[in-house]
Amino acid sequence: MTTVDLPLLPLGRGTDLNSERGVECPGDLPAASDPDLVKRALAAKEKLGEKVFVLGHHYQRDEVIQFADVTGDSFKLARDAAARPDAEYIVFCGVHFMAESADILTSPSQAVILPDLAAGCSMADMARLGQVEKAWEALSEAGVADQVVPVTYMNSSADIKAFCGRHDGVVCTSSNAQAVLEWAFDQKEDAKVLFFPDQHLGRNTAVLKLGMSLGDCVVWDPLKPGGGLSAEELRAAKVILWKGHCSVHGRFSPDTIDDLRAEIPGVQILVHPECQHEVVLKADLVGSTEFIISTIEAAPAGSAWAIGTELNLVKRLANAHPDKRIVFLDRTVCYCSTMNRIDLPHLVWALESLVEGQVVNRIEVDPDTERYAKLALQRMLDLPGKTQDD
Repeated sequence: MTTVDLPLLPLGRGTDLNSERGVECPGDLPAASDPDLVKRALAAKEKLGEKVFVLGHHYQRDEVIQFADVTGDSFKLARDAAARPDAEYIVFCGVHFMAESADILTSPSQAVILPDLAAGCSMADMARLGQVEKAWEALSEAGVADQVVPVTYMNSSADIKAFCGRHDGVVCTSSNAQAVLEWAFDQKEDAKVLFFPDQHLGRNTAVLKLGMSLGDCVVWDPLKPGGGLSAEELRAAKVILWKGHCSVHGRFSPDTIDDLRAEIPGVQILVHPECQHEVVLKADLVGSTEFIISTIEAAPAGSAWAIGTELNLVKRLANAHPDKRIVFLDRTVCYCSTMNRIDLPHLVWALESLVEGQVVNRIEVDPDTERYAKLALQRMLDLPGKTQDD
């Protein structure tokens, strides 16, 4: 499997239902220059009333987040949607895998809508079901599959979560990755973990939280025969990391941390665990998006922070806390490009379509996939006394 196996779709036309990258947008979008977009969104939302519930991910642009009924990370938002069973329409301003999670957790009578189907996730795309199944075959051939517990990060497609459900595996978030890995290693004698799709979260958790060595971890490259690993390497490894990463968090570098420490006396480095291991080692604090937000909210006035996460959120935190110096941990502007596909024209189009009785861009997970994905999610939820926020 190589990248050329992915369908090449003209922008704005066609969908690939087996990928995060559907781009079809039926109907006419309002012009981005329309001065009445805010007024139109407000009017449509008012007409829909309690029938619509709008979710806004923390990385979403401000022009959209202002219309969210709740904000948060992916799994928190999906659970918020499930807690609103009377809402006929769940409009998810996030990305595709998040809308899938919302559909899994909400009732069949509720329609989950993604305003732009092109709002996918490059990380989720890095682990496709066919690739994961081939990796599992290779683990079987190496004689270690019976020892392996598959663990997928929340940032993965529904069919990958279902794969974990079928194979006695589990889902994790960035908040509870340590608890989930501890659970996984308790499931079998001489257990190994296959962790996907983000190698950095897996490595950072295994090494910094569970006390493993970097040598205990190997990286499976789905674009190489046998993952680029020998049977001996698979047998020796404790954690098999999928070669995937977040296109935003993977950009941050240790050199930038050094530069900012020299430039801003007393600056504290606060990063997400999806960052590279070398970046996490140099940071003062590491945690999920919710952890980053709560840390800044509790920080004293006058403190200085460099934050390694998505730029929309960093800007929002800086604007909300003018008494603190908050800077982005990169010299280059770097938004999550797919998250930013959800813009005001798409939101207005989706809401006005609902007013007219037309459900557009509905995200539906088939019953079999939903069943096994929910099983993997439930194993995570059953862990005692642990947070399930991202």
